[in-house]
Amino acid sequence: MTERDRGGRRAPDPRGAGDPAAFVARLQDLKDWSGLTYRELTAHAQALGQVLPRSTVANMLSRATLPREELLTSFVLACGVDPASLESWLVVRKELAARGAYGSGPGAAATVPGQRAGPTAGEDDGGTEDAEDAESPEDATAGAGDHADGALRWPAAPEPDPEPEPPRPGAGPRVRRALVALVAVTGLVLAGVSVVVALVGHGTPEATPGRPRLTAPAAGDVRIRVIGSDLCLGERRGGRSGQVFQQECAGATTPLYSLKDLGAERWRIVSDHPDYGPGCSGIPSGGRIPDAALEDSECGDPTRVERFALEPLGTPVRGYRIVPVGSATAGVCVTVIGDRTAAWAGLAQAPCRADGQGQLFSFDRRAASG
Repeated sequence: MTERDRGGRRAPDPRGAGDPAAFVARLQDLKDWSGLTYRELTAHAQALGQVLPRSTVANMLSRATLPREELLTSFVLACGVDPASLESWLVVRKELAARGAYGSGPGAAATVPGQRAGPTAGEDDGGTEDAEDAESPEDATAGAGDHADGALRWPAAPEPDPEPEPPRPGAGPRVRRALVALVAVTGLVLAGVSVVVALVGHGTPEATPGRPRLTAPAAGDVRIRVIGSDLCLGERRGGRSGQVFQQECAGATTPLYSLKDLGAERWRIVSDHPDYGPGCSGIPSGGRIPDAALEDSECGDPTRVERFALEPLGTPVRGYRIVPVGSATAGVCVTVIGDRTAAWAGLAQAPCRADGQGQLFSFDRRAASG
């Protein structure tokens, strides 16, 4: 295996993979070792005269079956493995197929050369979106009552007082009118107290003199602005990595962003790139790399974290954290890396800070035209 400037780390060795699932796991390790995004892998393969669609790679890494030999060749070479070392990958794949391991994993379908097993690149298997957006067990149980059945129960009522004497003739309507008025006034007072408590307890976004007003997340077209630098998120036009940077808001039009509400306080950051079309922001490799960059790529890639919680910080609210939901690295927030005030500083997942420095954002409304 070659080392192509990987900090002394050698490329993963496929030998020792005892079944197709383990072999695919080694391929994921190889992608992580390469440090390349799906866009960059496609570009590298093209430079080598190979064809490697991004969606095909994502599909391959999400399955527990062996990839076709030509797909394996294109992928391994695009990752930076030299042709001599490629032979090890091809040999292991042939050995697994020869001993009947091909397609024998749990839930895997056998494949005949020249035929396709299940949905492939460009097809919709009808389950990816629903599986991603399904309510998690902890979301489903959130808000349940203190009782085992989740039902809300009032405290036991006190013993009733002795029955009052019946009112004097003619006094009934006046008493009823007085009680109705008293109940109405009491309800208004309680409602006013509730509003005050809510405002004091949670805070509301406030505008700072001389700066744009803080805007809470809402579904629709947005411009994502970094609190502190007042720069906006975007990619470098002409770049292939999909990496997200902060830049001057006036030029932050590649791509255009919008928010999709997934329910249960989960959000997707949707991108519309002038060259690559629709996509989603996400953290690659399931967030296993602690400082993994925030990248835009195709939506629905099961190897990426594409759902986020947008959490307010401060009282009153000073900004909103972008928290990757389900990242393999716990306690992380999307963070401006390096000089937080400089244009073209990149964004990546990093440990959430108590002060929120470099981790707070405003989701300013954007006209549909950009």
